[in-house]
Formats: sequence, structure tokens, C-alpha cells
Amino acid sequence: MAVLLLRTDCIFFLACFCGLAFGNPNRCDEVRKVFQLRQIGPNQLLPLSPRLGSDLQVCMSKNQTCCTKKMEEKYQLAARRDIQNLIQTSSSSLKFLMSRNVAAFQETFEVLMKQAENHTNAVLQDSYGNMADQAVGPVRELFTDISLFLLGSEHNVDELVQRFFDALFPLVYNHLINPGLSDISPGYAECVRSSSRVVRPFSGAPGLLSDQIARSGVSGKLLLQALHLGIEVINTTDHLQLSRECRRALLKMHYCPHCQGLTQSKPCMGYCLNVMRGCLASMAEIDTHWREFVRSLEGLSARMHGPQDLEQVLLGVHTLLHDAVGHAQKNGPRLSAQVHKLCGPPSRRPTQSVSIQHSSRELIPLQVPVRVSGDSLAVRRRDFLNSLRLYRTYYGGLADQLCVSELASSDGLSCWNGTDIVKSYTLRVVGNGIKAQAANPEVKVKESDPVINQIIDKLKHINQLLQGKSIPKLGTLDQIETGSGDAEGRYSGDCDDEDGCGGSGGGEIKSKVQRVSKLSPDVTSDRNHHHHHYPSAEGSEMGRSKSLGLTGSIFVFILPCIQMLLGL
Repeated sequence: MAVLLLRTDCIFFLACFCGLAFGNPNRCDEVRKVFQLRQIGPNQLLPLSPRLGSDLQVCMSKNQTCCTKKMEEKYQLAARRDIQNLIQTSSSSLKFLMSRNVAAFQETFEVLMKQAENHTNAVLQDSYGNMADQAVGPVRELFTDISLFLLGSEHNVDELVQRFFDALFPLVYNHLINPGLSDISPGYAECVRSSSRVVRPFSGAPGLLSDQIARSGVSGKLLLQALHLGIEVINTTDHLQLSRECRRALLKMHYCPHCQGLTQSKPCMGYCLNVMRGCLASMAEIDTHWREFVRSLEGLSARMHGPQDLEQVLLGVHTLLHDAVGHAQKNGPRLSAQVHKLCGPPSRRPTQSVSIQHSSRELIPLQVPVRVSGDSLAVRRRDFLNSLRLYRTYYGGLADQLCVSELASSDGLSCWNGTDIVKSYTLRVVGNGIKAQAANPEVKVKESDPVINQIIDKLKHINQLLQGKSIPKLGTLDQIETGSGDAEGRYSGDCDDEDGCGGSGGGEIKSKVQRVSKLSPDVTSDRNHHHHHYPSAEGSEMGRSKSLGLTGSIFVFILPCIQMLLGL
């Protein structure tokens, strides 16, 4: 009778257990829904019901799990993708600011160049009539060469300016110094051109213009080069490869709770900070040099006035040229004698009807061109630097910004600590940077990232140039041109086959910004406007975690009953 009663009780417990496990909605259904919604992998990878997770490598638990080893691998890829997307989103507004201003400065340079060329031609036309028509070509060539110099070519400024004045001298000689009934012959014009550097008809004007263009032009080139390097820094950090330790920590923080059915949990703030500060430790090393980069740009902008104000120099070329031609005309007799000595008497083309310009037009007073303040380089620089200043702490506070704005649970709510749902995270929270990670309980950081070290070296170099501590030489600026990654297109971080990242990180960086980040540029403690809102309450998360533990306990309790029934 006793045996029969015991048998009846065991059958009752088995029935209860079967009803608990299979009669109710499957506890892995929510995991399946999220797995499918986020397109993490095929649903066939999910188990039909909770199972023992002895084959899991990261999401290990004493309770039963809704994960398989294949799911764990897919979760790790998804965790890495999620973080890289967040990093790219957070930097998109900064990248857009840099890219937009590179284009704006280049456009302003081009507009200034065309405006300066037009003013120069207009002055020559007003003052020297027919000579101006023949000077259009040399003037255009001068400003084309200056434009190429500003946009990166290594033109010799002294040579390009002197070449312009050499081409101008035969025109001045023919129309203003020794005019005749017809133009001088091409051969004689070439001799006059060759004599220009000997007789120096324009006095110190070529040297003065060369110096002004070189001084202001180097500042303009440095500004553009610095902006291009800023974009390269962002592209490099946007596509930073994460270490194996980091990828495992991200998996544990983001998706291991899913294995326990906790699909709506969020990591504790301290836990999130440890993981993200560990993963982005190398990136935080950029902080000091990025801050100096912003300060150095401000210093360069402050020095871009007077002789270093490119706008003032370009819009002043016509005045300098007007004075130089006037100087040559006043010294006409001396110059004519010198040319006669070097080239002989003028050789002219067959007689044609020409109009000889009169010197009464040479001293027409010049008006300084009116500037449109909204288009000036100074205004653009000021607006750009005011915006860039907001991002000076971007790299030092990125890990904190991501946790505060996107990833971590709000204060007072239950949260995931890497093992279970708790009220608060109790382990030590480390600081930012490589050295601080020695005590990080969540991520082991072995050494600084070599690609980050390369980009830091480039920042150091451009900062020296911006501060005037290093004089640019031929090829110097080209060495810090854009193009993220190393010479072979590799990016940082280690990679193994299990992550399926063979060949990742290479390829071209998208030049168009997909969208502007909604995150504030500086790290902020205002989490109320930047965290995700999940519909579930904290009690459901803790209850779901306990239910999986209860299943394991019941299983252990009824196992003897099953064995006894089999024996009967």
C-alpha cells in the first residue's frame, strides 16, 4: 500500500512538472521573438525549451538556458555590431561638422580666388586698357597656381609669382614703356620676358606677393589638412576592431541575459562603465591629443590676420599689381635703356592700327572690394570652431556617454550585473584610459592599440604644425593626408575565426554621413532623454530568472521518483 501511495505521489509530481515545462507558454518564446526581430540568426538555432548550457563558453549559468553554442556565437557578432553602430552614430554629427566645413572652406577659397582674379582684371582694364586684354591669360594662370597650392600641391610660390611677373613685363614694355605703332615681335617679347629678373621692373612687388601668399597660404593649407586629419581620426575610431576580451565582455553584458529569458534587462551603470571603458581604453588615449588639436586650431585661426589672412591677401593682389605696374611705368626710361642693352632695339610686327594708352589713366584711385561678411573665411572659421569646441572631450567621455545615453539602466531600477538581476553593481568601477584598466574586473586590457598609436602620432605632428613649432617642408603635409587604417588597409584589434571577422575592417569608409547623432556632443548626466524605454517591469525580469532556477530545482527533486518508477 505504501509503495502504491509513493508511486501515486511520484506520478503527481511528474504531471506537475510536465505541465510546468510544456503546458504553459514556452519561456524561450520571448527570446525567440527578440532573436528574430533583431535578425541575429535563424530561429532554428534556438532550442524548443530550456536546456542545460554546459557547452556555452561565455553565457554559462547554473540555471537552465534558452541558448545554444551557435546562438552564443551569433550573439557575440551582434553585440560587436551593436556597439560599432552606436560609436558611429555618436560620432556622425562630429564627422558631419568636419566634412561640411572642409567643403565650405574649399568652396570659399574658390570663390575668393575667382573674386580676386576678377578684381585684378578689372583694375588692369580700368587703368591700362588694351594691355589688360593680353594680361587675362597670365592673371588666370597666376590664380590657378595659387588655388592648386592652397588645395595641396607643392608648388614653389616664389617661382609661380615670378613666372607671372615675367609674363607681365613684355606687356608693360609694349604698351606703357615703349609703345609703338605695332606690337613687339614674339622673339623680342621673349627676350624682354627673359630680362625681367635682371632689370627687376616691378621692384620688390614679386617678393612681397610671394611672401604674402606663402604665409597666408600655408595657414590655409594647414587648416584644410587639419580638417582632413580630423575626419581620418573619426573614420579610424569608427571602424576600430575590438579585442577578443572586449567582444566576450560585450556578449556577456548585452545578450547573456537573453539566455536566461531576460530579454528586456539593461546592464547596471557601474557594470556598463567597466565594460565600455575597457573596450574603449585605447580610444580614450586620443583624448589629450584631440583636446590639443582643438586648441591648436583655435590658435591657428587667431594668427590668421594681417599678412596671414588669406582673404585679405587674395583681395589685395589687384592693389599690389596696380602699384607694381605703376612703378614700372614711372621708371620707363631706365627700363627701356636696360632692355635695349640686353635685347637691342625693339623688333615689331608689321604696322597695324593700335590705340596707345595714355599715362593719365594710371593713377585711378582703387576701391577696396566690399566683402560679404557671411562668406568670409574669418566668419566661417569662427562658426566652425565654436561648434568644434563642443566636441573637445568627445574621446575622453565616449564610454560614459554611451552608457549614460544608450546602454545602462536608470538609477533605482534592477539591472544586470553580468550574472543575475540585482539592485546595484557592487564591484569597483575603474577610470578611463589604458593604465586604469589594470584593475578592471570585467575586461582585461593587454596593451594599447597600434592603429590608435598611429593616429595619435599623426595628431601630435599636425598639432606641432598648427602651433608653428614645425616648419612644413616638401611632402610634410602630404604625410598626414586622409585615409584611415594602415598602409595595407588593416584596422586595429585582434580577430579570430570564431567571430567571422576575417577581412573585416578593410575597404573604403563611407564618405556620406548616414544621419546626425541625437547625442549631445559633450558627456552629460541627463539620462532621462537618452535611454530606451522598455515596457516590462523589474519584477517580471527577476521572476523570469527565478523561474528558470525553480525548474532546475524541481528536476533535481523528482529525479529519484523517476528512478523508483522505472525500478517498479
